[in-house]
Formats: sequence, structure tokens, C-alpha cells
Amino acid sequence: MPGWFLAIRRMVDAITTGLNVFGTLLIVLIMLLVNADVIGRGAFNAPVSGVPEMVSLSIVAIVFLQVAQTFRKGRLTRTEALPDFIEARWPKVRMWMEIVFGVAAGFLVWQIFQASVPLFEKAWVRNTFEGTVGDFTAPIWPVKLIILIGCLALLVQIALSTASVALQLVRGARSV
Repeated sequence: MPGWFLAIRRMVDAITTGLNVFGTLLIVLIMLLVNADVIGRGAFNAPVSGVPEMVSLSIVAIVFLQVAQTFRKGRLTRTEALPDFIEARWPKVRMWMEIVFGVAAGFLVWQIFQASVPLFEKAWVRNTFEGTVGDFTAPIWPVKLIILIGCLALLVQIALSTASVALQLVRGARSV
């Protein structure tokens, strides 16, 4: 791979790793919060207000914080039976399949991003909250923003993965 490509890849991977770490810390925080709620409810008859709301918002945030790293590490669910069969016989066809997959995946993630922008704007402008007034309320715009950031991070990882395969295909064609 060219040096400029590897430099971009390192920078993007660092950002993706940071988002993943933030998602992991959010998991630990939610775990502590749920335990505090259970202990408070059982031992002191004093549950922590807003735990169900915080958990439901956090699950969405965690997914979008960690999806780019999941893709980067090759851990997204997909079947390898047919691609491996094709690669054993026609390696370049497999590379073309990966490029088509990357373009299709990028298009899908871009659609999710575009559909999420108005939802973020609406939550921001209207200052939409989750919860019950007087008991617990939390703004939902941070989660909507995390969805946008996660989509962009995933989109960049997909683009880099697809570009990597395309560069390998081009370099292989040149060496023949």
C-alpha cells in the first residue's frame, strides 16, 4: 500500500478505536448504573431515576460508537462460504465482489446517515427529551449526534476497505 494510504488508514483507525473505547466505557457506566439501581431498589427501596431511559438511549449509542471498529476488525456478520469458494478459484472475482460489496454497503450507510440528519436537527431544535418531566429527563440529541458520527466513521472504514481492495487489484494488474 502507498505511504499516504497507510497514513490515512492509521489516523482513521485511531479515531475508530477511540469511538470503540468510548462505547466500551459507556457499557461499563451502564452496567454500574443498572447495578446501583438494583441494589438501591432492593436494599434501600430507592431506585435510581431514569435507568430504563438511559439504558435504551445508551444501547443505540453503543452500537453506533462500535460499529466502525466491528467492521474494521472483520467482525460484522456475513457469510464467507461463497466468497471463499470463489477466491480459491478466481481471486480477482473475489476482489471485484468485495468492491461491489463496499460500494453497496457505503450506499446503505450513506442512506442511514441522510435519514438521521433531520432526526438530529429536529431533536436539537426542539430540544427533545426522553423520560418523565418531574422525575427524569435526558436530551436525545447527543444520541442522534452519535448516530451521525458512527455512520460517518463506518462510511470511512468501508471506503478505506474498498479502496484497499481496489489498490490491490490495480497493483496486481500492473505486475502482470
